[in-house]
Amino acid sequence: MIRLAVVFMACACAALAQAPESSLRPPVTETVRLGSVSVVVPVTRPDPAILRDGPNTAQPTSSIFAASLSLRPTLRPAQIEQKALAKRRARRKGAVCGDPDIQGDVVGLVPGRINGCGVKNAVKVRSVSGVGLTQQSVMDCGTAKALKTWINNSAKPALSSKGGGLARLKVAAHYACRTRNNQKGAKISEHGKGRAIDISGFVLKSGDQISVLKGWTGRSTSKALRRMHKGACGPFGTVLGPNSDRFHKDHFHFDTARYRSGPFCR
Repeated sequence: MIRLAVVFMACACAALAQAPESSLRPPVTETVRLGSVSVVVPVTRPDPAILRDGPNTAQPTSSIFAASLSLRPTLRPAQIEQKALAKRRARRKGAVCGDPDIQGDVVGLVPGRINGCGVKNAVKVRSVSGVGLTQQSVMDCGTAKALKTWINNSAKPALSSKGGGLARLKVAAHYACRTRNNQKGAKISEHGKGRAIDISGFVLKSGDQISVLKGWTGRSTSKALRRMHKGACGPFGTVLGPNSDRFHKDHFHFDTARYRSGPFCR
């Protein structure tokens, strides 16, 4: 056993001798117990290129050295951790449609006062992906999720460079038991089924507002509004705007009706 320890020490000394003299970092060592003999041996450092270019897949030869390479930050103060936990709990508590990004209240059955109206499993949405609604809006979960997709993929990016970004949607209409465009004798609107929302403008984080009516042809807002209008085609089955007809000059109409021929966007 002693002979083996002597050989081990000789190898260790040789390894230390081969270390580059230009290194300013002291060698890392570890004490190894061989029977009744304690031997101090060097710990192999991983190639710096591996640490720079990718994860080190090889197992470190020392738990001490492995700990020194850990990139995990130290634990956050308890107060900050508690605030983060409380925020996550609040989001879960206010979530609807099984999605913490969709905040609101469960409504359940909304009976229609005329045949064709009503919502089976309605929710009342107050914010989506951190974007508030100027009035809490009743809809079904399919419409709420389509709204989330549009906000994340179109509305937020389109307004990211304006006034600090999007803060709230100006809601002109949501659930209402009525006919299309309130025309007598027309079919029941998708609003009457909880599958539609009308948006008349956008409130920025700076407090500035962009209206669909004035912004559609505005020099600094037209591009963003048209991008949002186009981006709604797909998440929603019907997209109507100022170019569609006289009923939609001042707002976007989005609904989740589906057609065999694909989305109807105008």
